[in-house]
Amino acid sequence: MQQIDLGLPTPLEWAVAPPDWARDGSAGLTVSAPAETDIFVDPAGGEPVLSAPRLLTPAPESDFQFSARVRVDFAASYDAGCLILWSGPRHWAKLAYERSPQGAPMVVSVITRDVSDDANGFVVADGAPLWLRISRLGPAWAFHASTDGARWEFVRHFRLDPAATPVQFGLSAQSPTGAGCAVWFDRISFSASPLGDLRDGR
Repeated sequence: MQQIDLGLPTPLEWAVAPPDWARDGSAGLTVSAPAETDIFVDPAGGEPVLSAPRLLTPAPESDFQFSARVRVDFAASYDAGCLILWSGPRHWAKLAYERSPQGAPMVVSVITRDVSDDANGFVVADGAPLWLRISRLGPAWAFHASTDGARWEFVRHFRLDPAATPVQFGLSAQSPTGAGCAVWFDRISFSASPLGDLRDGR
């Protein structure tokens, strides 16, 4: 499996590879999500859907922050580019820049502990680029999003199952109801500095 160096502590590898992707400069990536691909475990029942491309690397056990700017060629409902935490098919979380059924680009978070807990965040004007960030805080995790890469809006604070397999983190793209979509990830950043206040905008 090809390893991809995006300036993180360890290279990333495709857990589910898309048919079409490319490097975008030295620290960026373009991913085409195939049609009808998703990562979701419907709380109403059914088998997990785990078909969306995902690019992963092991998460450090110490605190860290991982962020990227995300742009999506939105076309169909739920088209999205995501940052993802992965600890197995029933234990994972994603922070998505996603198109709502009403056509609005917005922040969406999904926390999955056997089944998915799906929550909408704020709407992004005109589908402009959006920064997403995952932070590790000891045994917990935090999701934040930003429209300018400077001031961060709090999205979720949560834990995954501590008994699950070791956590990986990385990038994902999806098109659950559509014919596919292109997602661009750039300004990818990793910091070993611990996050301070969850809600102070930094």
